[in-house]
Amino acid sequence: MVNKSAHNALLDWYTTDGRHELPWRKTNDIYHIYISEIMLQQTQVNRVRDEYYPKFLARFPSIKTLAEAELDEVFVLWSGLGYYSRARNLHKTAQLALNGLPCEKKELLKLPGIGEYTASAICSFGYRQNIPVVDTNIARVLKRYFGLLEVQDKTLWEYAASFVNAADARAHNLALMDLGSLVCLPKNPQCEMCPLRLECKGKGEPELYTQKKKKEYERLELFYALYIKDGKIALRTSQEKLYKGMLVLPNTEPIEENFIAAFKHSYTKYRLTVNLYHVDKITDEFVWVELKELENAPISSLTKKAAVFIEKKGEIYGF
Repeated sequence: MVNKSAHNALLDWYTTDGRHELPWRKTNDIYHIYISEIMLQQTQVNRVRDEYYPKFLARFPSIKTLAEAELDEVFVLWSGLGYYSRARNLHKTAQLALNGLPCEKKELLKLPGIGEYTASAICSFGYRQNIPVVDTNIARVLKRYFGLLEVQDKTLWEYAASFVNAADARAHNLALMDLGSLVCLPKNPQCEMCPLRLECKGKGEPELYTQKKKKEYERLELFYALYIKDGKIALRTSQEKLYKGMLVLPNTEPIEENFIAAFKHSYTKYRLTVNLYHVDKITDEFVWVELKELENAPISSLTKKAAVFIEKKGEIYGF
């Protein structure tokens, strides 16, 4: 049974040191909370808070406005966040939940792009239900606090449920999240500052609980064409899993005399080498996009990187 002093110490710490200023914590709008949770997956808090979250909600302030928008519009505001399936699922979910997101976890799990964590977060942070939430930061805190090594996710969620403070589950979950983000760090945790240090079983060797298998990445080499004419660039709609539905550069055969530049790019599990070639025609289906409007088009971060070379090499190739 969890010592009440641990609960009290955790909430006291959260009161004074928690990230209360985050805009999605100062609203009761379920849709806004949902948007923040999707954006925060694989994206730094500061980038979401300062750039993407306010811009997205300014354009799509309600689930209805998002549902009625074209997917291309959603991609434009998502550009640079990566993991574009999140944007597609946001759009699909909005169309399926025009009357608002359901308040039951099992119903939320039926919607595109909403998994165990996101459903729990919406229920806890939005609907203020007495349920556990486990993200990467909370998982690290729980593993160290309970001394859990090589534990399966199901077991971790069970421990989280046993630890929830029924008096204020929302604040409890947010406190654990902030503790993992600010104090119980993957490397060099600040154990002396932790409100749970007295009962923490992992404080002696905290690194034991953060050891991970080395990630294996798939390396790909891509060959793209820069077909530019009269201040416009040719782009195609991607049908591949990589950037599906977004405007990307056309593929081309690598011809040495047409080579412009190469750059590295990372995307999820892929490590890409991108080669750019100047061409004066392409056979694939494409659309023209004004170069001056390129940044407002639904393009990927990879295409944005390529645009830098258009600026650099424009005079040489007559762009």
